[in-house]
Amino acid sequence: MATATAVPGEAPLSQAQRIINVFVAPSKTFNDIRRSASWWAAWLLMAVVSFGFVTTAAQKVGWDDIQMNQMKMNPKQMERLEKAPPEQRERQLRIGMTVTKGISYLFPLVQLVVLTIIALLMMATMNFGASAQAKFGQCLAVTMYAALPGLVKILLAIVFLFLGIGIEGFTFQNPIATNPGVFAQVGTPLYALLSAFDIFTFWTLILAGIGFACISGLKRSTTTAMVFGWWAFGTLIGVGMAALFS
Repeated sequence: MATATAVPGEAPLSQAQRIINVFVAPSKTFNDIRRSASWWAAWLLMAVVSFGFVTTAAQKVGWDDIQMNQMKMNPKQMERLEKAPPEQRERQLRIGMTVTKGISYLFPLVQLVVLTIIALLMMATMNFGASAQAKFGQCLAVTMYAALPGLVKILLAIVFLFLGIGIEGFTFQNPIATNPGVFAQVGTPLYALLSAFDIFTFWTLILAGIGFACISGLKRSTTTAMVFGWWAFGTLIGVGMAALFS
């Protein structure tokens, strides 16, 4: 049975130190989670950057273009919209824009729910699949801090928007070309597949593998395999959904 114990001799980290160490010495951050499973600072930072990203996109791209680009990701829906009478089309666009705005500004809450589900899945996988004794709070903290590389991608997207790069065809799901999805038609199963092979996604997955090993006492290769296994499963679901709606 694997157990996780505090690492002797390591000084407690502040929340700021945890965030910095995710990028320069991730094991220090994840080992510190065994002392304290606090994750609020990482989530708050992601929420602030997310709000800035949405605000920038609204100013530089505009909600009309954002909504149209989002709808292009669902070819069947886009086809129905183009065939609809003008009044119905306008009403559907207004409703869709309202939904897109709401999800965009409330994304930190959506992200919290998603990361909570991921933490639960990993806790169950480690505890039942490998006889670890991982705690939910620690799993959530690992998942939260491992997601921080996404901030780099968002900040780059904000810079590109201010420079006028990537405005045409902009989507929140894939704001900059960090994956081979840019070579596929938007909304197709191939696009969904290639978009999953994202540099920042892999960075997050590797960090998660390190973090779950630190809190569970399992081998890093074991936890990394678990993380990538769930990623592959989620990717297959995404490709299947794209095939269903394309």
